[in-house]
Formats: sequence, structure tokens, C-alpha cells
Amino acid sequence: MRSISEIFAPLSYWVSAAGISLNTDIFEINLINLILVLSILFYYGKGVLISLLENRERTISNTIRDAEERYTEATEKLQKARIRLQQAEIKADEIRISGLAQMDKERQDLVDAADNDLNGLEDSKNNAIRFEKQRAFEQVRQQVSRLASQRALESLNSRMTNQLHMQLIDYHIGMLRSMSNK
Repeated sequence: MRSISEIFAPLSYWVSAAGISLNTDIFEINLINLILVLSILFYYGKGVLISLLENRERTISNTIRDAEERYTEATEKLQKARIRLQQAEIKADEIRISGLAQMDKERQDLVDAADNDLNGLEDSKNNAIRFEKQRAFEQVRQQVSRLASQRALESLNSRMTNQLHMQLIDYHIGMLRSMSNK
């Protein structure tokens, strides 16, 4: 076993014994220091680095999985929206066709109503014309009757003599007597 004096030997002994000397080349020292620091960091930080990388990998995979789920949901929503759009377009076409049919029906109803009104006006006109014809015929008949009566009266007055007048009166009186006797 070693003695304590050997362990705590002067530093100069150890330095000269190992052959270590002070190096004043800054570039060489920095390179050695850098390699030493990186080696120590790698040795002791490997576990931390691995756990950080594993956490980062889990985070990235979770993010990718969430993105894929959102993509799937968005795709489903897009498909549903397209279906609703198609249904809305079909409904719009049905409404448009229905509206056009209703418009044609109403236009036909208006045309029929106008035709009925026109026929009613035509009938009214024909009735008015018939009425005016009948009234004109009646006026013509009355004028013809009056003229015929006037001509007959003038003819009778011009042909009637006192003697003929007396004979006519006697004839009518005889007829009245024969009727009263019966």
C-alpha cells in the first residue's frame, strides 16, 4: 500500500514525472480543450441529449399524427361540404324548375283570364249589338206601322165619300145588333 506521503507528493514531482509541461501555443491548447470539453459533454450529456432527442421525436410524431388527423377531418368535412353543395345545387335546380313551372302556370292563367275577359266582352258586345238591332228593328216597325197607318188613313180619307162612310157605319151597326140578338 502506498503511503500518504506518496499520494501527497509535491506537484513538481508529478509534473516532471509525467513529462507534462506548460504549452504556450494557443491554437493547440484550444483544440485540446475543445476536444476535452466535447468528450466530457458527449460522455455525460449523451443521456440528456438522447432524452431530448427522444422527446423531440415524440413531439414531432405527435404533431404529425395530429396533423394527419386534422387532415383526415378536413378531408371528411370537405367531402360533406361537397355533398351539401351538390344537394343545394339540386335543390336550387328544383326550386328554379318549380319557379319556372309556376311562372308558366300563372302566365297561362293570366292568358286564360284575359281570354275569358275578352270572350265576356265579346259576348257583351254581341248582346249590345243584338239589343241595338232589336231596338232598331222595333223603331223601324213602329215607323213603318205609323207610316202605313198614315197612308191607310190618307187613302181612306181620300177614297172615303160620305155615301161610303154611311154604308160602313150602317154595316157595323148591323153587326152589333146581330151580336146583341144572339
